[in-house]
Amino acid sequence: MPPDLLLAVTPPSATPPPDPAGPTRRQWILLVGLFLLSLPAVTPRIYSSDEIQYFAYLRSAWFDHDLSFENEYQYFYDRGIARSEGFHDTFLERTTATNRRLNFGTIGCAILWSPFYLVADVLAATNRWEVDGFSKPYIAAVAYGSAVYGFLALVLAILCARRLGLNGFYPAVVAWMGTPLFFYMYVAPPFSHACSAFGVALFVYVWLHVRDIWSTPGLVALGATAALMAMVREQDAFFAAGPALDFGLWALARLRQNPASLKPRVFSVLAGIAAFAVVFAPQAATYLVLNGHLGPHSSVQHKMNWLAPHALEVLLSPEHGFFIWTPLALVAIAGLVVLVLPPKGGSHEILSGGSRKTPPPNPVASAFRRKVAGCLLVMVALQIYVGGSVESWTVAGAFGQRRFIALTAIMVIGFAALGDAARRARSRDAVGRTATLAWPRAVLTMVAVLGMYWNLALIAEFSIGLMDRQKLEPRKNAYDAFVTLPRLAPSLVYRYLFDRASFYKHGS
Repeated sequence: MPPDLLLAVTPPSATPPPDPAGPTRRQWILLVGLFLLSLPAVTPRIYSSDEIQYFAYLRSAWFDHDLSFENEYQYFYDRGIARSEGFHDTFLERTTATNRRLNFGTIGCAILWSPFYLVADVLAATNRWEVDGFSKPYIAAVAYGSAVYGFLALVLAILCARRLGLNGFYPAVVAWMGTPLFFYMYVAPPFSHACSAFGVALFVYVWLHVRDIWSTPGLVALGATAALMAMVREQDAFFAAGPALDFGLWALARLRQNPASLKPRVFSVLAGIAAFAVVFAPQAATYLVLNGHLGPHSSVQHKMNWLAPHALEVLLSPEHGFFIWTPLALVAIAGLVVLVLPPKGGSHEILSGGSRKTPPPNPVASAFRRKVAGCLLVMVALQIYVGGSVESWTVAGAFGQRRFIALTAIMVIGFAALGDAARRARSRDAVGRTATLAWPRAVLTMVAVLGMYWNLALIAEFSIGLMDRQKLEPRKNAYDAFVTLPRLAPSLVYRYLFDRASFYKHGS
């Protein structure tokens, strides 16, 4: 192992102190203020089968004290909410091995939504709404709950970036407005994706705080948050590979230095595994009750090809690709690459007549960042692998490549790393004077603004039926984004604020 990476596996002092420059108190206040002002934009509405499945867990456990979802499915079907092709056949006719109605979702969202649902229960009783688990306060509870968890994912992402000595304030705003997270916080919040972003962000945050010495309490916390993450979305369990790799490298370095020092960590690892098992127990019990075995319904396995034949398409397909829906994702990944591959021997100053190397200001911090960034890239790669392995990789009919919303915290770190590199770019004139280069930051700002606008424009096109919901048509989408939408903007804003139901009258 290179000497600089060995520096990253030494005890507590290996983690550099957070950047005292950010975010400032004013930035925190601004971020919270923006979120509070945005709450009226949340749409408290359930309309898709995925949303119904996640909601059914909460309503059935809360009111019926069971995991029999037939009455929940029938409720939405009778009201014309769940009339998509195949809904009745899949959820009201088919049964599992234990004679229960199918549910392909997991229980994690119900657990996260439950505090909001409790408030709804109290409000329903005091304000004379029906205390049935379906009335307006209950639907609003899960919608606003998801919005809160999406925002908390951004807060945790900022704290993760700070742990790496990076200011994540502006990157968090970019991720908020420039990725599908925005859609699943405000337009379709009862999906699992905002909760997924929170679960993964919490896991990454805990990992970055326990990785110095991998103590028993730290590994217990990591195991518990890993279980929560996996209960929200099963594929999010693959994020555990990053910390596992990190721990493996740490243990290997310790093994070379002093094999006896690893003995106490055996108990710590077992404690972390036990914590995972305890926290994951509700999901394990759910699997047994619904499917008769530990694991999702058998039909799910038939949808997976673990050779990942669609790994490139899920990124680059003009009609469905992640980088086409969300170009800023490519920027974020580039930032992680910058973080993991610094110039050999130090950073570079850009000169008028060439470049010269300067030593890194903190070799320990540099090694720490490189190692973490490498693990983050492994996490990204595994999500691409899983996304390319699913039969329904196109996620046609949904907004964006929504399975990648779990990457929110990692994307914020990538944006922050690229922004930091742009900020540090300097030039030197003929007499040796240095000056900060303005153009890298200007270019990055322009790219961020365009990426945010593209995302918000696609949300508008998707919501009002201006685009084909089954696929992207980049040229047409771009024309509508920059020509059609500006003409329609005043009426769309008015309808969204004062007549939001008009967007749904024709199934849009």
